Amino acid sequence: MRFMVLVKATAESEAGEMPSEELLTAMGRYNEELIAAGVMQAGEGLHPSAKGVRVRFAGEQRSVIDGPFAETKELVAGYWIFEVASLAECVEWVKRCPNPMPSESEIEIRQIYSAEDFGEEFTPQLRAQEERLREKLSEK
Repeated sequence: MRFMVLVKATAESEAGEMPSEELLTAMGRYNEELIAAGVMQAGEGLHPSAKGVRVRFAGEQRSVIDGPFAETKELVAGYWIFEVASLAECVEWVKRCPNPMPSESEIEIRQIYSAEDFGEEFTPQLRAQEERLREKLSEK
């Protein structure tokens, strides 16, 4: 099972405060442990929402909304992609993580859909297309 592990933003991350050397060192050790165990597939930190935009869809209309975005607690400051056997295992790995922020913080865990989750609507033709696209991605 694959999970997206979302590090929720805080006032500090939204202000662009960079982590201390101590936190960077601790997170580096944690990431090494994840990679050695074959759990981590990807992971990155994100710039504050002030440097981002949102694109709103309304029928055929598209509008661009510049950051920053008001609800800090709803924003994401970074992420990992984990591959583990279960949600419980993912939770155990996240509980081992150093606090990713200088103050109180929160990490959200969301399972990533797999082809099997889409049922009959995900036809053999669509599955073949998905496989071709994933192969192209892995070539890069």
